Amino acid sequence: MDRKMLRDDQWERIEQLLLGKVSDRGCTAKDNRRFVEAVLWIMRTGSPWRDLPAEFGHWHRTYVRFSRWREKGVFERVAHAMQGDADMEQLFIDSTIVRAHQHSAGAKKKRVDRKSVDRGVD
Repeated sequence: MDRKMLRDDQWERIEQLLLGKVSDRGCTAKDNRRFVEAVLWIMRTGSPWRDLPAEFGHWHRTYVRFSRWREKGVFERVAHAMQGDADMEQLFIDSTIVRAHQHSAGAKKKRVDRKSVDRGVD
């Protein structure tokens, strides 16, 4: 993996916010930086998890780890730490800033009664 998304100074800012540090109780993470780079790759490309390049690790284990970290609020802490960094401002998008059209959520469509339209009835 020659091309990384995180610069060293960015990594140093978030490294202590991640789970699995040596100072944490329990299991120490194998390679947090490679994992974060994998998540950033998915975010940048919009690819399905199954298309994650092998150099980032097995896609399913990476997804499961991502899901656990998401539930524990790790990515929210990382987003706050990276706030204002021009390189990262487009990567951290959540539902508070993305709005969908009502029909994209499966809202019932209004049906027009053609008979009443033809007669001029509203």
